[in-house]
Amino acid sequence: MSLVKIISGNVAAAQAARLSGVGVLSAYPITPQSEVAETLAKFVESGELDAEMVRVESEHSAMAVLIAASTVGARTFTATSANGLTYMHEMLHWAAGSRLPVVMAVANRGMSAPWTIYPDLNDTISQRDTGWIQFYCRNHQEIVDNILIAYRVAEAVHLPAMVCYEGFIISHTVTPVHLPEPEIEGFLPPYEPLVELPGPVPWNLNQVVLPDPRPDGAGEVCPGYMEMRYEMAEAMSRAPEMIARAGVEYREITGRSYPGMLFTHLMDDAEIALVSMGTLAQEVELAADMLRKEGINAGAVGVRVFRPFPARELAGALANIDRVAVFDRNISFGNEGAVATELKAALFDGGVSPKLISHIIGLGGREVKTAHLVDAVKEILRDGETEPGPRWERLSL
Repeated sequence: MSLVKIISGNVAAAQAARLSGVGVLSAYPITPQSEVAETLAKFVESGELDAEMVRVESEHSAMAVLIAASTVGARTFTATSANGLTYMHEMLHWAAGSRLPVVMAVANRGMSAPWTIYPDLNDTISQRDTGWIQFYCRNHQEIVDNILIAYRVAEAVHLPAMVCYEGFIISHTVTPVHLPEPEIEGFLPPYEPLVELPGPVPWNLNQVVLPDPRPDGAGEVCPGYMEMRYEMAEAMSRAPEMIARAGVEYREITGRSYPGMLFTHLMDDAEIALVSMGTLAQEVELAADMLRKEGINAGAVGVRVFRPFPARELAGALANIDRVAVFDRNISFGNEGAVATELKAALFDGGVSPKLISHIIGLGGREVKTAHLVDAVKEILRDGETEPGPRWERLSL
């Protein structure tokens, strides 16, 4: 039976790392993530977690430590936020290109300048092309569950994964969380590296690769840079199947269901759909409920996994929808929110063509109430045709 504790989102992330049996930890403190590293240090000091905690001078160094540890066969974990995440940027590419299943918790925080410690999703969205799987959490419980599932998926396809949750909205608030112990035992098999290093024999890893395949010193033909990138893309394409499979097995153990890449709510007869990610994915469900009470057939879709992007799943969920309202807690300057942009491409490829309106909302921790979403949908229904470009909600200039 699960152990229930009233804990913050940060502590939930640390507990998930403990339950995952990580062997090497490294992190550098940054608000609002610091509590994750502090809690893990306590677990190691008290003996609750048998792991090596490596102290470093920066986030860049933290990821470098985990790349080395994962290469030699250790299960690894770190946590960061915002500017710390972007300081890691070079090493994020290195971890993915080395096919290392590092798992990282990210407490989302708006990027500077200007300085803010409050959340939006631009920090992790800006890392979407590094080759990392990306999970987004609606609540505290999903931090624990997604981290455990992330290890299962990452180690199956040999790609790193980040589990993202909004700073302060989740990181510092507290709520009851079910910790699946001891029943989680056996869910994660021992980590087996993609390449096993042969003892004390020296290896030169990730040496310069030429554009085309070429023979090595032993005459074996080795892939070129493009072949390696193709293999990464193929591994990412296998992730949805592994995410679904891990979700089914996790439900059998815990009773909590994670059937795939999306959450859907009231979509069977919906005429307008509200789409979002992170905590707003929970708010759009409440908004759909409120709109139903007013006679508007609304449904909600939450994006649980942003990389790989659930294009096929979204096209299927929205196949019979007339209008779609996308609420992004991020902005791609010069365009619109990232979910809206990628959703348009997915619908185009899927032959689905609802009217889609992009909303930018909640940046830098700006409060988002369910009523704001309801009002935005009503405005869409009143206006009919809209000007191109995103709508910015709740500006007070």
